[in-house]
Amino acid sequence: MPALMQSNIPELPLLARGKVRDIYAAGDGRLLLVATDRISAFDCVLPNPIPDKGRILTQISLFWFEFLKDLTPNHLITADVGEYPEPLRAYRDQLEGRSMLVRRARMVEVECVARGYLAGSGWKEYRANGTVCGIPLPPGLRECSRLPEPLFTPAYKAQSGHDENIPFSKVESLAGKETAARLRDLTLAIYSRAAAYAESRGILLADTKFEFGWVGDTLVLADEVLTPDSSRFWPADAYEPGKPQPSFDKQYVRDYLESLAWDKQPPAPELPPDVVEKTAEKYHEAYRRLTGKPL
Repeated sequence: MPALMQSNIPELPLLARGKVRDIYAAGDGRLLLVATDRISAFDCVLPNPIPDKGRILTQISLFWFEFLKDLTPNHLITADVGEYPEPLRAYRDQLEGRSMLVRRARMVEVECVARGYLAGSGWKEYRANGTVCGIPLPPGLRECSRLPEPLFTPAYKAQSGHDENIPFSKVESLAGKETAARLRDLTLAIYSRAAAYAESRGILLADTKFEFGWVGDTLVLADEVLTPDSSRFWPADAYEPGKPQPSFDKQYVRDYLESLAWDKQPPAPELPPDVVEKTAEKYHEAYRRLTGKPL
């Protein structure tokens, strides 16, 4: 199946093209989400796609929606193109395996981040202040140490497009105290269940982010869920705290771009074939390990 850099569904109004997903209004309170094979790094979309990436992201999200359905409702209506409105079925070649018809939700303005390990921006803050998102942690932890317990470290998507870590009190002011408590409790419950399952499949779920929204009076899990793009997945058999870990994501892309004299401003450079191939292999391996089957 050829890689898809951009979808084209002229029957539907295009609402947005994100870094990966194209979002269309599908009428009757529905959205069509199409996960392309675009890949971004350092806030820039790269010029060449990663084959199968959009299909893998979609299939992993569908796996988790089913796995978590007793914990939380979600926005999915169907991912079966045969059940889409009749005019969309003509675009099966663009939609098969990489799209979802979902309920349109009023999104909560908070990214719900769960951290089980000390990595990324959390590690930088801990080294400077002994805290993660203002939450005090015991001394002596090393880079990528497992945290004493998972942390809820919410973020707010600022106008700049960068996520800003915010205290829980800010979540309460944005969403209300009751909803803030539900978001925290749901985020940690989902993380704990998913992390235990992933570990049984040889993957450590270091951290992840969820997005929730309201469909009527129901709070639902929305967007993508527990994918290599929204989560930090590490192979358990290679885990060694005290240093950065290998991961099932765009590590090869970031490492390659860091080796260039590129100023991290658009346009982004082309990726060589071996970097594209190795990155695609990582996405496929994450899918195989999590689901127990090939794509």
